[in-house]
Formats: sequence, structure tokens, C-alpha cells
Amino acid sequence: MDISIVLIVLLVGALVTYLSGNKFASKTALISSIAAFGATIISLNAFQNGEDLDVNLPWISQLNINFALHVDGLSLVMLVLTTGLLPLIILSGFITKFENSKSIYALMLFMGFAMAGTFLASDGFLYYIFWEIALIPIYFIALNWGNGDVEERKKAILKFFIYTFAGSLFMLLAFIYLYTKGGSFDITKLYALQLTTTEKTYLFIAFFLAYAIKIPLIPFHTWQANTYSKAPAVGTMLLSGIMLKMGLYSVLRWQLPLTDEVAKAHVPYIVGISIAGVIYGAIVTLKQKNLKKFLAYSSLSHVGLIAAGLYSLTFEGFQGAVLQMLSHGIVIVGLFYVVELIYSRYNTYEIKEMGGIRIQDTYFASLFMIIMLASVALPTTFNFIGEFNLLYSLFKVNIWYAVLAGTTIILGAFYMLRMFQKVMLGGETKSFKKISKQESIVLIIVVGLTIFFGLFPQPIIDLITPSLQSILTQIK
Repeated sequence: MDISIVLIVLLVGALVTYLSGNKFASKTALISSIAAFGATIISLNAFQNGEDLDVNLPWISQLNINFALHVDGLSLVMLVLTTGLLPLIILSGFITKFENSKSIYALMLFMGFAMAGTFLASDGFLYYIFWEIALIPIYFIALNWGNGDVEERKKAILKFFIYTFAGSLFMLLAFIYLYTKGGSFDITKLYALQLTTTEKTYLFIAFFLAYAIKIPLIPFHTWQANTYSKAPAVGTMLLSGIMLKMGLYSVLRWQLPLTDEVAKAHVPYIVGISIAGVIYGAIVTLKQKNLKKFLAYSSLSHVGLIAAGLYSLTFEGFQGAVLQMLSHGIVIVGLFYVVELIYSRYNTYEIKEMGGIRIQDTYFASLFMIIMLASVALPTTFNFIGEFNLLYSLFKVNIWYAVLAGTTIILGAFYMLRMFQKVMLGGETKSFKKISKQESIVLIIVVGLTIFFGLFPQPIIDLITPSLQSILTQIK
């Protein structure tokens, strides 16, 4: 057995889902995603038992390009995040009646396949292929099943596509240059290249442009809010829960190890940009009247902190970033699902048109409150573990970085509590149909995961530590 089984299950699942027709597409997709998650858990168990799950097959022999997948603790936790969130995202789509549902559910699985491949690829060419393929299904999901005016939606999605594709071209140029130097795209051989400071500087910039757009960091974030608001809920969850983690993961896997001393020299600048994004995102969130845009900008603030931790080049920063990637992915999916549940009743995303939900559905309000508190890193929640490590890593570099980044705790608590008050407590009381048992499944799982790993994060820490230490050794 090797790790390719997960990719095969996702790819075959996408095909079977499409062929099953509109009537059975949602259930087929759910079963396929659960099967992929099961294959991931089996692979995780095999990895922990010392089995070699890597794949390295000749692909384009003339160019020395291989179909190479590498499994370590870091790639595994990202794979678990991808295949673990996919069933939740697909299940959350059950509350929406999609036209041509076989296509959207097939595209969701195909996107899962591409994102999983991105986290596993250890050949630069293969990694780039997976990276770009992931862009195609989300483009069509957002374009064909999105919200709002069609023309505005087209503009928003086209901007997103151009931004991310343009950034990827810089990364492609970086890989081509590396190939000319070493004659291979294999990650271990790329790590071993002896490059000049000037070469590493250009590579650092090329990778940074690709990843800063995908994450996104300011000032490359302008595509995010409109894309999140125009995409359907499942598309927004895929983007925020998993896809933006591709950029953060890639900083750790590709950019920093390949540019070591240049990365160190740029720490003050990139950490500064990241922290500026933290503060900017929080301030702009306070002004939002649309609930989806509210979550989009709050997410911008959170990923800014993750990026700051990564570029601190400390072990605590790396560890905190990975933990926060996982916790943010879980919680943001829960938050966007809450928004979609409200939208299914009120047919609006405007905060001013909501209110009085708690007295009509206390159970829903309670689940929402726990997820909301997790997003502001309340102790005993998963988010707290990652955020504490991130702030500590910044403190080690410069105390003022930690002070400035720490504003996320204060501002985050303020804007999330104020939003909860307006949506669930205050305002006019409009009729709200209680959520069903089926609708609550996603929320219960999200709450359970964030509390469980908030109390017991050690298994994840033990899994990722060897990989992070190896990357840090490569940089230093």
C-alpha cells in the first residue's frame, strides 16, 4: 500500500459522482469523501507503524520528471485536514438544492484530489500541476453556483483566477530556473543545490508572490472578500478551509528551505507585512455589514498571524502555524456553515436584517457560540494552542511583533462578540426555523474537534515535530 490510494479514491469518486446522476450525486460524493478520509486514516496508522508510503514512478523520463509523492508528518496532517473537511463540506451542501448537482459535487471531489496532491507532491513539476489543477474546479464552482448578480460574480471570479494564475507563473519560472541548475525537480535535489545569494533572492521573491496571493497577504488580498461573498457556501469553505492552506504549507515546504539565508534577511519585512495584515483585517472586519465578507476579512487577519509565525523562522512559529492551519480550517468551515444555515432561513447575508435567533433556537445559538469563541482562541479550544505558539514565536524574535500581533486577540474577541450579539441576540425578532438533527451534524463535529484537540493536541504535535525540525535544520 502507498499514499496514492487516497488520490485514486478521490479521483474515482469524482468520476463516479458525475456518472451517478443528479439524484444520487450528493450521497455518492459523501460516501466517496468518507472513503478517502478512511484511506487517509489507514495510511496515517501505517506511517506511524513505520511503513514507507512514498511513491516515486518515472513519468517524463526525458526531462527526469517523476510522479513522486512523499509522506511525512507535515504532509499527513494536511492530508487529514483535506480529506477530513471534505465530507463536512459536502454534507453542508445538503441544505442547498443545486442545479446540475452531479457536476458541483464531482468538482468538489476533484478539487480535493488536486489539493491532496499539492500537499503530497515531492517533485516540483508535479507539485505545480496539482497546484494549478486545484484552481479549475473552484473557478467553475464559484462561477456557476455562486451568489448575487451574475455580471458582478463573473468579475469577482475572473479577478480571483487572474490573480492566482499570474502569481503561479512566477513560481513556475522559479522551478524552471532551479531545473536548469540541477537537472531535476526532485525536492531533495533542489534542497541540495548550491545557489548564490542573488539567485536565492529572486527565488524568494518569485515564491513569495505566488504564495502571498494564495494565502492571501496584503496588498495581494483584494480578490478575497468578493470571491468569498460571491462563491456558494461550499466553495467558500473549500477556499478558506483548505485551499489557502496550500500557500501557507508551501512556504514551509518549498520557499523557506530553498532560500534559507535570504529568508532570514527578509524576516523583518515579511513579518511586518503579515502583522499589518493582521491589524488591517481586524479593522476592516469591524466595518462589514455582510456576514460572508465579515468572515472573509476576519480570516485575512488570522492567516496573517499564521504567516508571521512561519516567517519568524522559529520552531515555535512553525509548530504554531501548522496547528493554527488545522484549527482555522475546522472553525472557518463551521462559521461559514452557520452563515449558510441562517441564509437558508432569512435569504440574506446582511447582519442588520438578522437578530433574535437565540430565543427561537437555543441549541443552534449554543453551537454557534462555541465555534465563535474557538475562533477567538478561547483557552481549551484548538485555536488557542496554535495562537499561543505563534505569539510566543514572535516574542522570541521581537517583543513588539508579539504586542502588535496580539491585537488579534483583543480586536478578534470584540468584533466576533459584537457580531454574535447582533445576529443571535439583538435586533428585530424574525421567524427562524429550528435546525434539524441532520443540519446540526456538521456543527457538532466541528465543536467536538475543536474542543478535543484543544485539550489533547499532543498526538498532532508528536506527528509534525520531526518534519518541522528537519525543515528548520535545512534553513539554518
